[in-house]
Amino acid sequence: MSKSSMTHQITTIEELTNIYDAASEASIKKEVSYLHPHYQVIINASPFAVLATSGPEGLDASPRGDAAGFVHIKDEKTLLIPDRRGNNRLDSLRNIIHDSRVALLFLVPGLGETLRVNGEAIISKDPELLNQFSVNGKPPKTVLVIHVETVFFQCSRAIHRSGLWQAKNEAQLRSIPTPGKILADLSNSTIDGEKYDRELPQRIQSTLY
Repeated sequence: MSKSSMTHQITTIEELTNIYDAASEASIKKEVSYLHPHYQVIINASPFAVLATSGPEGLDASPRGDAAGFVHIKDEKTLLIPDRRGNNRLDSLRNIIHDSRVALLFLVPGLGETLRVNGEAIISKDPELLNQFSVNGKPPKTVLVIHVETVFFQCSRAIHRSGLWQAKNEAQLRSIPTPGKILADLSNSTIDGEKYDRELPQRIQSTLY
């Protein structure tokens, strides 16, 4: 960190709040301690969420996605999330073992507002839960059971500024290195990047569940 950054570092809540305006009444009123019916509609419409966790090995923000409504609402205080197939690093799950606090950010394509949920999670291997989330006869390994503590929607400014739901930029996408290229360079070519990219679409399709 540069000397200039350290000189201008904010180190107290008082310094911070002196820079920003007070939160509006709407910003306060929108937060509740349960899954209000309006918020349930957003969760049921969402095919994608980011799960944030914290543990002794560091922080993690992990994508979670499936058909809209893949996060099940058990009741107004409980969410159920199947842990679908991934890279088996288990970063989020390892963190939850040590620190049950979690945060979720739900996105709905085309919608500017996002939904934020904070709570505590346990990892369950209950056979009934696993069977409940089976797809094509394949149950998840585990299911996250999340006790909801706070819920509120985030305004649409970030989505509007980013242009997230606008038409994709093909030229920009072509400039981004492929997964195979990244792996080949990071592994000093011990991983065959071209082979990885060539096989990736079929591998993803055959291992979705």
